[in-house]
Amino acid sequence: MTVLIHSIRQRAAAFLFPVESDWWLSVLRIGLGLQVVLYTLSSRADWNELFTGTGWGLVNRELTEAVLNVQTVFAPRLGWLVLIGDRFGFDDAIVLWAVWGCLLFAGCCLITGFFCRASAITAWFLHLCAVNSEELLSYGMDNFTTIGLFYLMLSPLPDRFSLDWGLRNLKPRCPQFLGFFRRVLQIHLCIVYFFSGATKAIAAEWWNGTSVWQALISPEFNLISPEVLVSYKYLLPLVGSTICLLETGYLLFIWSKKTRTIWLTCIIGMHIAVVLTMGLFLFSLIMIILNIAAFGSVRIFGQRALEAGYGDIRAN
Repeated sequence: MTVLIHSIRQRAAAFLFPVESDWWLSVLRIGLGLQVVLYTLSSRADWNELFTGTGWGLVNRELTEAVLNVQTVFAPRLGWLVLIGDRFGFDDAIVLWAVWGCLLFAGCCLITGFFCRASAITAWFLHLCAVNSEELLSYGMDNFTTIGLFYLMLSPLPDRFSLDWGLRNLKPRCPQFLGFFRRVLQIHLCIVYFFSGATKAIAAEWWNGTSVWQALISPEFNLISPEVLVSYKYLLPLVGSTICLLETGYLLFIWSKKTRTIWLTCIIGMHIAVVLTMGLFLFSLIMIILNIAAFGSVRIFGQRALEAGYGDIRAN
């Protein structure tokens, strides 16, 4: 019995703490930095309309945050920052634009790898505040961006492709946790895709193509004319069933080295198709970033270079 328990503990430790280089962390950092920059730039024209507390805003921030207070009073929101700004005599608009600028700057710092930890924490906090203050308009992209930033700020930063590594000569304090955080991200994605696929699979509308039709003809996603969709309506059940199988099978086929490449390629292809047919660029981008960071191949960056770099990390 003792031998069995010891064997189980060794297997669990090997699974949860695999030996990893930091290439995936570089992908996550640069990708999330790009995601944050594009998010801020795309929302620039409507930033004040989205987050003004009262008056001319499209969404009343105070109402959204009042609803949030019913759920929890501890969730960060822009109202906290606006209140602090009021104490120092700053107008709401100035505070909101300052938040926008800080979020943009944090995203740029993540792309370059400058002050990685502080930038990741700043981006996570400000993005979470914005998401909570526009909860009525937020969707999966916002949630997954926040999740990715949360993993990033806890991971062993900096990575060796960052300016912190090259110019400031900083090294991660706990590189042995590189494999652990990637493993947690992998498990998280498996749970997300499995339950997303299972929820779709139990609904007949996905198998007969009705849900695909409804998504593609929605006014906010109407990139393909209904006439074209009618002409190819026989493909809609195939598309719906393929999505169900890809997402449900993610949990099983992404772990095997024999099927990982093809499954990852299909998942990325699915998200690219979402961009082309529905225009959800930021949502697809964050999902592609998380998938590549979690299950992408180390060969993307060159095996020898990465092994040499990881040797440098362990030496420090």
